[in-house]
Amino acid sequence: MPMTALTGTRLRERRLAAGLRQSDLADRAGISPSYLNLIEHNRRNVTPEVLARLATALGIEPQALAEASAGALLDDLRSAAAALPGAEAEVARLEEFAGRFPGWAGLTAALHGRAAGLERAVAALNDRLSHDPHLSAALHELLSALAGVRATASILAETPDLAADWQARFHRNLYQDSERLATGAEALVAYLDRSDAAADDGATAPQDEVETWLAARGWHLPEVEQGRAEDLEADIAALASAAARSLAQAHLVQVAADAEALPLAAFAQALAETGPDPAALAARFGCGLLAPMRRLALLPGAAAGLVTCDASGTLLFRKPAQGFALPRFGAACPLWPLYAALGRPGTPVEAQVATPGPGGGLFRCLAFAESRLPLGFSGPELRLAAMLILPDPAPRAARPVLAVGTTCRICPRGDCPARREPSILGETAR
Repeated sequence: MPMTALTGTRLRERRLAAGLRQSDLADRAGISPSYLNLIEHNRRNVTPEVLARLATALGIEPQALAEASAGALLDDLRSAAAALPGAEAEVARLEEFAGRFPGWAGLTAALHGRAAGLERAVAALNDRLSHDPHLSAALHELLSALAGVRATASILAETPDLAADWQARFHRNLYQDSERLATGAEALVAYLDRSDAAADDGATAPQDEVETWLAARGWHLPEVEQGRAEDLEADIAALASAAARSLAQAHLVQVAADAEALPLAAFAQALAETGPDPAALAARFGCGLLAPMRRLALLPGAAAGLVTCDASGTLLFRKPAQGFALPRFGAACPLWPLYAALGRPGTPVEAQVATPGPGGGLFRCLAFAESRLPLGFSGPELRLAAMLILPDPAPRAARPVLAVGTTCRICPRGDCPARREPSILGETAR
């Protein structure tokens, strides 16, 4: 067969990966070391018979050394170079690059494919753009990360002789920028998934308004603790929508009731003695479990997160924990302990969970659901479930770790048994 740069360099990389010297491989293949040296340095053609003997000596198929096996990869690399003509990638040396660094070549092509997919997703959603500053910020972050991936990939494509330390540096850059792409895509999809009709000004949903206001105040309302809830009237009046103002008032009523049942000073003392155990705290104060769960999440500077839902599974309140992302609208991960508790009211559910990606982590999740009959014994049963999300950095050997996500559309766990729909981010985490 005609000799190509890809064949020779692939042969050399395969030999080095197998830990063989030229003399060893030449002896196994029945050729002279000098002939093998000329083949590896692209100075001699290699016949199909010799190529087959070399492949057998390496324990691989001859096609693995042939140009045809890399045709698709080379086409993808050419597409990546064409997509960024300003980088002036050395297309004529693609065979050498793919042959000497097949792993890097595959990574570059895969990142180009992912970037192209994200670009198509953004284009398909283009009609949703309407000078929205929040949406513009999300798109800017997405495209900024995309530019970083392209720039790094172009350097790798045009510089096949990178030193090992520079390869490692660019690998880290690619990894970090791909994570920025995933995070940016998540933010974009979450924002576009909102119900515009629910917001009076078309900019955000009422629940988002209230939670943004609470987040800006650190999720704690000392005015309510001190019996001065009226001091918050101006803040609530400044919320954009009437629905948001109604939700904020309802939250104040709930916080006031929890503060009365579990006074802050007494609760802090009990917490120091019992630890973050909602059941022990509820027994101590003679109240239901949901009240101490709310108090634990909304204490000043608390790192814990909290989500609540009704019987439909719709999230009613969302305070995130660092590394545990929450969807902006419904359709949360069905594997959350929250939903297991919802199906078994009155039964506590505890699990150690892991979230995907480098920004994720381990958490201890405590969930509980309460039932009530507001219309009497023969009326409908209403359920309210809550899940307390406590950072738990060390895995516990005696307890299995449950892999969860945010929502199927932006969860990269491809092997999840509860997946409802494919992820737009691809399958990048397990």
